[in-house]
Amino acid sequence: MSTILAFDFGLKRIGVAVGNSILRHAQPLTIITAATNEAKFAAIADLVAQWEPDIAVVGLPLHPDGAEHEMTVRCRRFANQLHGRFGLTTALVDERYSSAVLSQQRGQFIDDAAAAIILQQYFDDHEHA
Repeated sequence: MSTILAFDFGLKRIGVAVGNSILRHAQPLTIITAATNEAKFAAIADLVAQWEPDIAVVGLPLHPDGAEHEMTVRCRRFANQLHGRFGLTTALVDERYSSAVLSQQRGQFIDDAAAAIILQQYFDDHEHA
């Protein structure tokens, strides 16, 4: 059984979800709101120590036509940092349509739910793996 952490990376918040390769069900876990990069990675280090994931899945934002933009580059860099800092295998998942599934209500953060949708997409894309 593999444990998987998924991340919906943002500059202000990082949504995190968890799941495993047996149940193949994504569950929102937490939202990291630390002010500095080091504090964000310290929070991620705590999650990695607690959950001992085999894979980190990172949502990859793209324009509707598939073109990359500034956040695409930042998310790729974030995935590389997860690999470099924690030795995690990383997978990128197209998140173009994940936000359409969620309707953000005023004042409510949905980053962890977005991470769960990204992880569920990963499970669906790797159904026979």
